[in-house]
Amino acid sequence: MKKISTAFVILIIGILSFSGCEKDDICTDGDEPLLVIRFYDASDTDEYKDVTNLEVKGVTETDTLDVIDNADLDSIALPLRATYSYTSFLISRQESNEDTENIDVLTFSYETNSVYISRACGYVANYENLSDSLTTDSDNWIESIEVVNTTVENSDSAHVKIYH
Repeated sequence: MKKISTAFVILIIGILSFSGCEKDDICTDGDEPLLVIRFYDASDTDEYKDVTNLEVKGVTETDTLDVIDNADLDSIALPLRATYSYTSFLISRQESNEDTENIDVLTFSYETNSVYISRACGYVANYENLSDSLTTDSDNWIESIEVVNTTVENSDSAHVKIYH
């Protein structure tokens, strides 16, 4: 009888000690969303249009950071700075028959909203009230910009349309 009660106590202690364990905390949905931009033909606003030799650089107070370098794309995904209320980009293209780049400065303003995901992931930043500002000059290649989704919670669909 004593053997059964000792085995039973060990079994109960084992069950209780393992019942306190949780599944492994691995963060799978903790990525901050990227700002998705689609490029459209300004003369036919329903048609996507590649940007030739596209270069995008993020602008900080002290430096510029390469984000996209020399690509032909009709859409891009850009990171926004969670610790600021705006992010600026130098967006340039180079026509194949020209030697000079045409650089436009585009700034996105927003409010940051931290959302708790899980203990493993912690918080991620979502962005609300997205707005744009294009620095205009006599030689802008970007003709117009349309913010189609003012909330950046995921990178599944376009938030901004750029017509060129």
